[in-house]
Amino acid sequence: MARRESVRRMSVEQPLWHALTGYRVLTMLYAIGLFATAYDAFTRPWLAVAYYAVLSVWTLATLPKVANAASCTKRFLAADLTLALTGILLTPLADAPERITAGGPTLPSIWTAGSVLAFAIKGGWRWAALASTLVAAANLIERGTPARDTVHNVILVWVASIAIGYVVEVARASERTLARALEIEAATRERERLARDIHDSVLQVLAMVQRRGAVLGGEAAELGRLAGEQEVALRTLVSGGVVPVSRVPEDAVGGTGVRAAEDSGGDGPVDLRALLAPYAGSRVSLAEPGALVPLAPVAAREVAAAVGAALDNVRRHAGEHARAWILVEDEPDEVIVTVRDDGPGIPEGRLAQAEGEGRLGVALSIRGRLRDLGGSAELISVPGQGTEVELKVPKNAKDAKDAKDAKDAKNAKNAKDVNDAKDARGKAER
Repeated sequence: MARRESVRRMSVEQPLWHALTGYRVLTMLYAIGLFATAYDAFTRPWLAVAYYAVLSVWTLATLPKVANAASCTKRFLAADLTLALTGILLTPLADAPERITAGGPTLPSIWTAGSVLAFAIKGGWRWAALASTLVAAANLIERGTPARDTVHNVILVWVASIAIGYVVEVARASERTLARALEIEAATRERERLARDIHDSVLQVLAMVQRRGAVLGGEAAELGRLAGEQEVALRTLVSGGVVPVSRVPEDAVGGTGVRAAEDSGGDGPVDLRALLAPYAGSRVSLAEPGALVPLAPVAAREVAAAVGAALDNVRRHAGEHARAWILVEDEPDEVIVTVRDDGPGIPEGRLAQAEGEGRLGVALSIRGRLRDLGGSAELISVPGQGTEVELKVPKNAKDAKDAKDAKDAKNAKNAKDVNDAKDARGKAER
């Protein structure tokens, strides 16, 4: 048995965490170096020394916290940003006022940007905006006045962190898309391998049983027909289509799909493909998008019933050996189901004649159902070239159905009121 292909997930943001780890160490050393070169200018150097001692221990001890997204918790981010803000606000107490006025660096200096970047990588641009705004407020408080260089640095950190946060969000979305594509590719390859194995064994046996059963006749013919049904179901399964748990014979009346719809309880949308799948057989092919085709339960039942009526017309007028094709198209605003056959077609004027004779199969079973849903049904037939029925139903077909039911109820109520008025007038005259 072949080994299933595994899909490796690659983290596109992991290099950012590695870079942030190095950035925090380097900026810590840079901030300490700035302090060492200007030690004599500080009014309270012991306060700065104490802060840098805490900063060094914190930076080195929390390196595992910035190694990946799972380790970088919200509590750590809050504590890390608090340390940066505390350093900014302690600067006026430790440094000389003239150095602050001249635009001297804060105690944490550019180490603060690492804390903001951690917010950006962890939570995206919104978290980055929050952290950079708090840093901006702390810098303005430290300077006392919104000096030009302070505003410049604040805007630079704010824009850069938000941009990085946005890039991280885009990268994560791309990573999810790539992982999904790799999973689909692996599943497709496995399905192709299974299809090859099944085609070389099971499908060939079923096809042989179907052919031999048709030749022998009797009970063997029924066995062959069932083998043909299972062959179609198996082909649909290995090709990724929808196959219901129980299949029905081809000569069943078109209500099969309707029963499947009734069995799917609930008010949520149902997958139209599951209601149409029972119609597929050795002489009826179903082509569907390969993804869910959701419709409101009422609309799905009516469409399935209309398809059943169309196939019933194919069997009745084109013969038991006619082939039919069902095509399901899922458009943004509507669902289109096309039923086509290779029968002799319908002579011109035959539908109008049938309606005049009281046979309203197409008018009521097909067009009437779609009209009630706010959709449409078009029938195209060329003598000798088969017939095509195109059913269109809007995605909001349930609303259309509810509106029609409300209108019918109102008309019925008005009719009842009129009849009651006539009865009252008749009694008064008597």
